[in-house]
Amino acid sequence: MISIDLNSDLGESFGAYTIGNDEEVLKYISSANIACGFHAGDPNVMMKTVRLACSLGVGIGAHPGFPDLAGFGRRNMQLSPEEIFNLVVYQVGAIQGAAKAIDAKVRHVKPHGALYNMASVNRDIAGAVARAVRAVDPQLVLFGLAGSELIQAGEEMRLKVAREVFADRTYQPDGTLTPRSQQNAVIHDADEAVLRVLKMVKEGKVTAVNGQDIFIQADTICVHGDEEKALEFVKKLRTALLAEKIEIRSFGVGSHD
Repeated sequence: MISIDLNSDLGESFGAYTIGNDEEVLKYISSANIACGFHAGDPNVMMKTVRLACSLGVGIGAHPGFPDLAGFGRRNMQLSPEEIFNLVVYQVGAIQGAAKAIDAKVRHVKPHGALYNMASVNRDIAGAVARAVRAVDPQLVLFGLAGSELIQAGEEMRLKVAREVFADRTYQPDGTLTPRSQQNAVIHDADEAVLRVLKMVKEGKVTAVNGQDIFIQADTICVHGDEEKALEFVKKLRTALLAEKIEIRSFGVGSHD
């Protein structure tokens, strides 16, 4: 049986601001990427989300981003590899502390937003992220865009890696995601997105914006938890995967260990 991990970026509320529908989305996914307080999240939200994920058997992951609350971590920042190493160590450590407090374990790390995108194409940034993950815990799984510099850097550091694909994003011919600044970056039709995911998982292909099919390896699928119809979509995606006899399982738990 084919198995796939289904992940979502959660714990992104902070202070008086509520973002996403974490409690419901957590019921349908297998891995949670939990914000660490830099691009979103705060200590209260972090602990609550870690507890919820643990109670539902969902894999706990750190979701480190740039220190940019105002821009939700989606704006590029010019930081040195040393600075990136340090901010990843800091944020992963925060999630590890929250998990340890309830006798849970952090399974993976997935960079957020601009940090993720920059690490996908920049070897120095990718290397800094991978080194930070290994320095904190070499057993952590590093999530990165399939075919990216981040995946290659993780493999070079002898980390377990999970090649990530996106259910609701379009792809460029070179395998990178279409920038959010472009109108065709996000797929809003849930049925279309589900069909694309099934093609990626079963055939190892995705249709790029130019109509060309490109090869892609899918270990984990991202569903954005902050989108307006995230809950409706994750339900539909989960139902479609199970109907195709595709098992949904956390990459960091069970036979993937």
